Amino acid sequence: MSRETWLEQLRRGGLDLAILLAVVDGPRYGLAIIQHLEAFTDLVVGEGTIYPILGRLTKEGLLESSWVEGEAAHPRKYYRLTKAGARRLREMKAEWRAFAEKIDRLIAATRGGAREDDRESH
Repeated sequence: MSRETWLEQLRRGGLDLAILLAVVDGPRYGLAIIQHLEAFTDLVVGEGTIYPILGRLTKEGLLESSWVEGEAAHPRKYYRLTKAGARRLREMKAEWRAFAEKIDRLIAATRGGAREDDRESH
């Protein structure tokens, strides 16, 4: 598997979590979610990727959406976390941390652990 393929799988696996995190502090419209992700991560997500995910998360009941008119030249659809979404977000954060800890333990168990990473980067 190429590095690019592996990184794409990681990115796709974390996008639901990233999107839910983007709206945890309040509603955002699609482009604002994209901009938020780009500002705080190096996740560059296009509209063709984010809107189907927003639609699916809404259909699953994790997000709800509403149209807001008057603040821009055209109405904007804002997405907000539902109670079910907040519960799922808590679960996802715990699962993410547990998974990362397992991988960190595996890295530490290898001969050299993190020191090996330092040697490879020089």
